[in-house]
Amino acid sequence: MKKTATFKLIEGSFTVEEARELLTNLYSDKIQFHSRKNFSTQERFGHSDTVSVKRIPELKEILAAICALLDKFEAASDKLNIHANIAIVLNE
Repeated sequence: MKKTATFKLIEGSFTVEEARELLTNLYSDKIQFHSRKNFSTQERFGHSDTVSVKRIPELKEILAAICALLDKFEAASDKLNIHANIAIVLNE
């Protein structure tokens, strides 16, 4: 059985506004995922999910950096190329 696989997540050319919408939605969904996971762990087990608690501020920081970068590109009339892959690796 193959132990790794790679898939294209994002591959294309986008305006700054399209890039902002796409990436903001992607990171916001990840933040919400970890928020729900942490809430569920708190409700079921009475303690926080340490991975989610750590990951939420990291994701917010990345999102802020992306938004700041896109703000710099706001005046550009050219499109941005975005390439993102998902790598899935089986842990043994």
